[in-house]
Amino acid sequence: MSIDCPSTRTARRRSLLWRLHFWSALIASPFAVIAASTGLLYVFTPQIESALYAHLDAVTPQAQVKPLDDAVDAAQQAMPAGWVLHSVSPAQDADDSVKVAFMPPMAMPQGGHAGHGDAGHAGKSAPAFLRPSFGFPSRSTVVYVNPYSAEVLGQLPQADRFNVWARKLHSSLQQPDRWRWMIELAASWLMVMLVTGVFLWWPSTGQSALPQAGAKGRVAWKQWHSFIGATLGLMSAVMLTTGLTWSQYAGGQVRLARDAAGQTSPRIPAQFKSTMTPGQAALSWEQASQAIRQQAPQVSMQIMPPKGPTGVWRANQLERGDPTKRFDLLLDGYSGAGLYVSGWKEETLFGKATGIGIPFHRGEFGWWNQALLFIFGAGVLFSIMSGWVMYFQRRALGLVGLPKLLPGAWRCVSPWAGLGGLVMLVAMPLLAASAVVVVLAEIWLGWRASKAA
Repeated sequence: MSIDCPSTRTARRRSLLWRLHFWSALIASPFAVIAASTGLLYVFTPQIESALYAHLDAVTPQAQVKPLDDAVDAAQQAMPAGWVLHSVSPAQDADDSVKVAFMPPMAMPQGGHAGHGDAGHAGKSAPAFLRPSFGFPSRSTVVYVNPYSAEVLGQLPQADRFNVWARKLHSSLQQPDRWRWMIELAASWLMVMLVTGVFLWWPSTGQSALPQAGAKGRVAWKQWHSFIGATLGLMSAVMLTTGLTWSQYAGGQVRLARDAAGQTSPRIPAQFKSTMTPGQAALSWEQASQAIRQQAPQVSMQIMPPKGPTGVWRANQLERGDPTKRFDLLLDGYSGAGLYVSGWKEETLFGKATGIGIPFHRGEFGWWNQALLFIFGAGVLFSIMSGWVMYFQRRALGLVGLPKLLPGAWRCVSPWAGLGGLVMLVAMPLLAASAVVVVLAEIWLGWRASKAA
């Protein structure tokens, strides 16, 4: 029986890493190029929206602001009959417009507002918790009103806003949700490509981690490919992880782990009701807005009106750029008293991590965040391009395109690497499913090689 020396085991493991790195690049590259390109477009969303919608979003500040009810009334008059008011975003800054969202007829759950989780279809028991609200629904139409004059500035379907369009282009290529698996598949294999790439780059005896001056041709491409990929490794891990948290299949696994660890974000109880007092009128939009402002952070918000005489006012953060100002608030419809409040302090550790990670992924923390994302997207495109340049240079030299897998490479996998691989397969179901195809391809290649021998 032969005994492997450490150098032989290292060579076999590196050959396996190269093989996995190649397969991950082969599978992920087409989708990754699309994701990086659409992501680079999405990075500039604030600037693009500022140019496209200045006539809707911005107004000239004046001395006196009209009551919020005037803006809501003007917006309702501008909409066709049958459209149902969903929510209102009051002007936060002096040059902001008021935004009033309406849902089309038959789009609202019977007896309630979409996103106002206590609404349900007739005959169904009332849910215990309200559904989360993440801004205006994509099916809504938003009417923009000048808060100083109550003049309607215009209206726009929310799905036609550039940020909504660009986000859907990035996540599903403007296809229905059933096609989101494509980007998730790419992200899963990109994670494999990242892990294997870092291990292949990691400096060893006689190997420099930095590109060497004077290197040319394929050597230079390889050095820069490795260096840029590893340099962006931490950010790549953050971007891939945050992207996978809201994916369809891997996201489901993340949510299962989150719930099992007791890290579910606070859920908003649906049992709260407003107390009707004889002689006391229900709060107007202006009164409700003022009551909410006194109990909520100073941030742009979304306000949903009560459903029925005993319904409650609901408010939450509209923009996610400052996660520490995230909140959910329920108010009595008559007294304005707070019935429920949850904010950053009540968030779990997981909730805080995603509350920071997801806005960072979307570039919502300002110009520095946009700059980092631009560098990251450009780095991903360079890594993919340089990888394929090296592949075709290798083929031009008459070498086999597929990296050689040394005999016994799979048997040299360390227990820790095997455990890490198993965790990745469980965490990313699409990775596991597509890995079956890779295994079958490897079996076929091995059979073909044995027949040729």
